Amino acid sequence: MKSHPRFSCKQLPGLAAAVVLGCLPARLCAQDVLQPGDGAITAARIRNPLPVPANPGLPTLFLIGDSTVRNGQGNGAGGQWGWGDMLAAWFDTNKINVVNRALGGTSSRSYFLTQWPLVLAMLKPGDFVIMQFGHNDGNAINDTARARGTIRGVGEEWQAIDNLLTKQHEVVHSFGWYERMIISETRRLGATPMVCSLIPRNTWKNGRAARNAADYAGWAAQAAQAGNAPFLDINEIIARKYDELGRDKVQSLFIAGAGPHTSRAGAETNALCVVAALKGLKVNPLAPCLSARADAIAPADLTQPAPVPAVPAPVPATPAADKATAQ
Repeated sequence: MKSHPRFSCKQLPGLAAAVVLGCLPARLCAQDVLQPGDGAITAARIRNPLPVPANPGLPTLFLIGDSTVRNGQGNGAGGQWGWGDMLAAWFDTNKINVVNRALGGTSSRSYFLTQWPLVLAMLKPGDFVIMQFGHNDGNAINDTARARGTIRGVGEEWQAIDNLLTKQHEVVHSFGWYERMIISETRRLGATPMVCSLIPRNTWKNGRAARNAADYAGWAAQAAQAGNAPFLDINEIIARKYDELGRDKVQSLFIAGAGPHTSRAGAETNALCVVAALKGLKVNPLAPCLSARADAIAPADLTQPAPVPAVPAPVPATPAADKATAQ
């Protein structure tokens, strides 16, 4: 494999340029590309700034990912919520800020290029980053709509493109590469990176919630292992919860026709599973910051057999809408 090419930092358009070039560590100008991977994402961020730490004197837990972590403005518009919107309730906010910087429509690649530099500029020693990507990484690598896809897997493969959306030259890497870069950059600044597998969609196979261990959930695990970062397998933990509830009850946890997007009840269920995943770690670096409310949550234990699924009522095949990508 030849060494992958490097490109000098090019000028960024609009507000993104002023923010990124004004406050980023110089090392990032040596990254392959810093041009926004999705103009619509940048425009939306300018109109509606994302949250920042309420108390800069406290450590901050930054949540990064797509719309399944933070949908829209995080205000439940259209009945859609992400699990990150519900997570702060499980923490003592006198001890830690919980800042949901996830952005709908992003993949690991487009978040790394357009949003991660802004989080990185705020990151300080003692902070934490929990990432969850994968729902949008399977999209096209190069098109005029989103240009957000990544190379499948966790390898060092790369593909040089002239991005049809940004009109910039770009080097595209694997899903695992982008996650490893975020892990590395987080640790370099003295913060703690943590990796989640993606939440399961409302799809079922042989009476069980469908898992993603063979693709993005498994690749997230490999990226976490390669970067020696704690791994929260919420894909399996949440799928087990769905199995336990049964397909009929799980329907209310999703917004009809919205693929992986969850209702408030679904986001609350998923946030609870994230807390269970944290408590199930051999060493949970966030343990001192959990609220008393979290005491009642049993640690997740995936060494135990999966529960027997509830017997579902007869239902038609999974609708095509369930296969839609996250936004």
